[in-house]
Amino acid sequence: FIKYNHTHSPHIPETECAKITNVLLKSRTGEFDLESIMFLKLRNLGIYDLGCIGDCINLERLDLSGNNITNLGPLSPLRRLLVLNLSANRISNLEPLSSCEGLQSLNVAGNVIPSVDNLHALKSLKKLESIRLKDNTYNYTNPVCKNSSYRTLILDIFPNMKVLDGERVVGRGSDLYQLCKDIDDTIKAGMYKNGQLPELPETKPWVDDGFWEIKRSNNAIVDEAYKQFSDVLHECRLLNSRAAHVISQNERTISLKNQPKQYAV
Repeated sequence: FIKYNHTHSPHIPETECAKITNVLLKSRTGEFDLESIMFLKLRNLGIYDLGCIGDCINLERLDLSGNNITNLGPLSPLRRLLVLNLSANRISNLEPLSSCEGLQSLNVAGNVIPSVDNLHALKSLKKLESIRLKDNTYNYTNPVCKNSSYRTLILDIFPNMKVLDGERVVGRGSDLYQLCKDIDDTIKAGMYKNGQLPELPETKPWVDDGFWEIKRSNNAIVDEAYKQFSDVLHECRLLNSRAAHVISQNERTISLKNQPKQYAV
């Protein structure tokens, strides 16, 4: 079991990879041509040098969480990158990501980003709609999160932000939150005026028909969730198949052992 720190990546054995190389990328993905790589997961490998990662110019989803990365410079050529997970590293400067113009989701929880000023470099990323600087599940945070108003400041920089630290700030989720907040405020203020209950308008459904139906989206964040769920489901099916095979073999072995021995006369 590895215990994670607030702002530092977990201790990684030195026997793991220190630098991203062509050999590492090809062995991890099975792709001979680096430009063919679209999805890449290099978690908890002790990486501190991103090496030739910039050669994967068609990369769309990249997970580099749990490493020792400080310099993001090699990521600057990845203009098609949609989802980037850099949680649990040692990053303080996000400026190299300003050229990743397709970026929609960024996770930098568990790093050493000192202030909101460091996020101004990403203001030009018009498609960026999700940023995570803090993750209470793993006790990840950043020094910037000590500023009690950092959420407000970030939303001022990114007016199109939809999700901050895993919580919706716009869209269906935030609308419901605001509705509940308005109700609470009304109750606290008191419903009675001059001793009489004011007339209330006719009640209407909170949401339209079909609101709760699950619909596929082109959004990269939703697609990533579907992909992760599909991966887990695939692994479960493989485990189930292996378990059924082992059980079948054991049953056959037990059956053979229980058969009465026959002796030639």
